Amino acid sequence: MKAIWNGVIIAESDDIVVVEGNHYFPESALKREYVLSSNRRTMCSWKGEASYYTLFVDGDANQDAVWYYPEPKEAAQEIKGRVAFMRGVSVEE
Repeated sequence: MKAIWNGVIIAESDDIVVVEGNHYFPESALKREYVLSSNRRTMCSWKGEASYYTLFVDGDANQDAVWYYPEPKEAAQEIKGRVAFMRGVSVEE
C-alpha cells in the first residue's frame, strides 16, 4: 500500500492495519522529509489521544493530514507505532 499526496509517495508498506476504514502504516514507513510536527490533539473515546503531523510537499502544506496515537488505549494497541492519513491523501495498492 502507498499513501500519496501532491504526486509524492508519503509512506509505503505491506504491513497495514485497517481500523474503522483507515489504513494505518508503520510509523517507520513514513517519509520524514515530508512531515512537520503539529500541536493539534484530539480525543477518541476508545483509542485515546491522537497527535498529528502536517505534510509539506513541493511548497504546499496539508495541515494535520497525518495522525497517530502515541499511547493508544488497551482496545487500540494494534495501532501503536502506526500512522494514518486524511485530507486528500490517497491510499492505494
